[in-house]
Amino acid sequence: MTPRRPAGEVIRYKRSRFATRLPKHYRYTRAHYWLHRESDDGPWRIGLTTFATRMLGDLVECNFALAARDPVRVGQPIGTIEGFKAISDLYAVAEGRFAGANGALDMDITLVESAPYADGWLYAVDGAADPDSLDVDGYISVLDATIDRMLAARGEGDPDA
Repeated sequence: MTPRRPAGEVIRYKRSRFATRLPKHYRYTRAHYWLHRESDDGPWRIGLTTFATRMLGDLVECNFALAARDPVRVGQPIGTIEGFKAISDLYAVAEGRFAGANGALDMDITLVESAPYADGWLYAVDGAADPDSLDVDGYISVLDATIDRMLAARGEGDPDA
């Protein structure tokens, strides 16, 4: 099965040794989640950005502590994702009702890495996106600042090199 790519315009981003394509019409969080709705009244699909998946390393497993229709609020821990580098908590970045996990990940967790903005979504929420979520330009500013801090911590030079 070939993973799908997100529909619509993408912004190419490259800084230092990191490059990605960011769907322009998605919302993003400072914690490196993305949110997208297929329709105005549909659930928000939520996943991890390419930057987040690189920080986790090769993924092994994803688990949720909620059942469908359970209430969720922004910032609530809702599950975990395990990579070879770390086990991380997953948080709700939308408020409303948990609409379920992406069942395809039970068969192929690598979709989170290979198709992060399409088939690799993590979970869905019926409700409202995090009011502090960012458009693609805001998220690019977050990426720039994050990569600058990482390079400075390693004592590396020009982050645009």
